[in-house]
Amino acid sequence: MKIIQKILPNGLRIVLAPQADAATATALVLVGTGSKYETKKENGLSHFLEHMYFKGTTLRPTAQHIAEDFDNLGAISNAFTGHEYTGYYAKGNPAHVGTFIDILSDIYLHSTFPDQEIEKEKGVIIEEINMNEDSPQHKVWDILFQELYGDQPAGWPISGLKENVMGFSRKDFIRYQKEHYTAGNTIVAVAGAFDPVKVQKQIKAAFATVNIATAHGPKKVTDTQKEPRLAVFKKDTDQAHMALSFRSIPLDHPDAPAVSLLSAILGGGMSARLFMLLREEMGAAYYVRAEQDGFVDHGVFSITAGIDKNRTEEIVVRIVQSLHDIKNTLVSDKELKKVKEFAVGMMRLGLESSDSVAGFYASQILLKKKYKTPEQLTKEYMKVTAEDIQRVAKKLFVAKNANLVFVGPFEQDIVSTDLLKKL
Repeated sequence: MKIIQKILPNGLRIVLAPQADAATATALVLVGTGSKYETKKENGLSHFLEHMYFKGTTLRPTAQHIAEDFDNLGAISNAFTGHEYTGYYAKGNPAHVGTFIDILSDIYLHSTFPDQEIEKEKGVIIEEINMNEDSPQHKVWDILFQELYGDQPAGWPISGLKENVMGFSRKDFIRYQKEHYTAGNTIVAVAGAFDPVKVQKQIKAAFATVNIATAHGPKKVTDTQKEPRLAVFKKDTDQAHMALSFRSIPLDHPDAPAVSLLSAILGGGMSARLFMLLREEMGAAYYVRAEQDGFVDHGVFSITAGIDKNRTEEIVVRIVQSLHDIKNTLVSDKELKKVKEFAVGMMRLGLESSDSVAGFYASQILLKKKYKTPEQLTKEYMKVTAEDIQRVAKKLFVAKNANLVFVGPFEQDIVSTDLLKKL
């Protein structure tokens, strides 16, 4: 697959990933803004604005008009908001990719943000927040980021606070849109089966009137810690949800391949060390994961699990011992070979659909200003040594950078941070 990159005269970036034999095509508009770009009063505005882009345009006056136009094409359309970007996409029959671009450009350029729709959508957003509050698996992440970053954008919830949501007005959306939804801060990506020459012309025409102002960047994250931390969110649940996290490396760090493999060794599959420990040996958990989340200027390495609420201290002790082991004993050649194949396999499985391909390239270019192909990433994984794994484990798994979070029917003294000092 040959990736085509273009920058239009107005500054809009185009990324095309044509796949002649693909069953679908996806058009994605990715904007470089999210919750990390907000002020305290704006927290939640990026996410709310994402919702409002589907509530009517000058050409398609209502949400029903937009939804029906996508449905008439047999297309899937959706959007998402993260810490560092917001995306809008449509996926379906490759014959309709030009129409996908037309509808997405209409949403991007001509949304009207009707006052009555804003007021109705406030109730929808509040219920989304309530849903997340009722989900311990989601809540543990909110608490974790609050613990890691405190009162700064990286520590605030993406969906915002209810009082903020209820106070937003149409002028807030228009102002924020003008500040962040600009040509230089936006990528239009298309992946799947399509004619790249034709699609490039369609994008150029559809986005001809895009705002060319300079977008505001995010405030740099303050990423410091002096001692291990514990946070407990008391909730009446039958299962406890835990997260043990460590301050890690940013997205484009040279050690990213080694840290990715480290996460796979610990919790990347059903034969991963922590899965085998907590589920197969101890019978104390159903889901167990380890993952590296890299952002532009910071990173988080997290171990999450749904665990027996009566065995929390025992489980933390065993996890800490596992991290101690990987810091002090080289992984075997057999395990390293297995985890490399696992990482490459998961990456390729994740790129089977046109929407994932569009996101794969667009997000890299938006955040890193460049991209690596699956083949390049595979080569990087294959170069990682057992010594590299041990080195990054020693760098990451340090007691003073540890944050332990629980959601469950607990008091604050459920475990002691002294357990983390044994790292």
